[in-house]
Amino acid sequence: MSGFTLHDLQCFDAVVRAGGFQAAAAALHRSHPAVFAAVAKLERQLGLNLLDRSAYRVAPTEAGRSFHRRAQSLLREMEGLRTHAAQLALGEESELRVVIGDLCPLPQTLGLLSRFFAGCPATRLHLHFEAVSGPWERLFDGAADLILHHVDKSDPRLEWLGLRKVPMVPVVAPGFLPFPITRSIRPDQMRDFTQCIIRDSARHSPAQPSYFIVEGAHQCTVADQLMKKEMILHGMGWGHLPRFLIEPELREGRLLPITGIHFPGSVVELAAVRRRDRPQGPVANRLWRYLQEQGPSIRAAAEAPPPSRRRRPAAAGSAATRRPRGAR
Repeated sequence: MSGFTLHDLQCFDAVVRAGGFQAAAAALHRSHPAVFAAVAKLERQLGLNLLDRSAYRVAPTEAGRSFHRRAQSLLREMEGLRTHAAQLALGEESELRVVIGDLCPLPQTLGLLSRFFAGCPATRLHLHFEAVSGPWERLFDGAADLILHHVDKSDPRLEWLGLRKVPMVPVVAPGFLPFPITRSIRPDQMRDFTQCIIRDSARHSPAQPSYFIVEGAHQCTVADQLMKKEMILHGMGWGHLPRFLIEPELREGRLLPITGIHFPGSVVELAAVRRRDRPQGPVANRLWRYLQEQGPSIRAAAEAPPPSRRRRPAAAGSAATRRPRGAR
């Protein structure tokens, strides 16, 4: 048996994954005859029938499935070796592109980045702020080296570091609702009131699922959580806000939670995320290790109870001044 090449293995792997030679050729950006010839050569060299060509779609034989499992390990190793070589070839990056998502606590996040980049004077930080699926779009478009946002842990393309949990709380201003706040408030009761939501900053990605959106309710869209908070404080709508952003207002009674059976709130995990399948330069890797080291203190600070203060009752006239409710 003569030796086979990496190209032969890549063609066989692509045929198995795609279920045909034409699809495999398109995935590899090669011609159909070239892929067909590479797989045929591999079978001759091994003395094995790796593919069953009797049906409309080719499928691996039993020997082909066994060989493919072993070949995948080798192909992953080769891909990892290529990535490592690309990282070695990179010098100190002249810039790093970081995207901060809309659920990040800005003072702590900017403090982290400021302290790190103070020690990297030769690397310019390009900082962007995006909302909802905007951070993901920049990452997958190759327009970001790192994002600070929630993560789809099932995506094999991604490497992530959990940083902290962010509870989301549904809130209203005092006097916004004409009925008592209980744990049994239903979505149909909220349909007559304006719901304030964050505008997705993605430019071309498919729309993401909407969470806790009341169907049929009038919506007011804003660019960020701070604007959303001000809208809700001024009685111009209601919505979910990150708890870290509204702790003082909750303590002082300037915002009231409507958490209950039908509006349970949610907990989002904030993470540092980067592409696993892209080479990372030395500064990017130092930033990654820095975030790993800072992770425990970030989580501890997030889980610490807020300082207790006496709750200040809302002013008697607040119901009249905060009564606007949007569409009814």
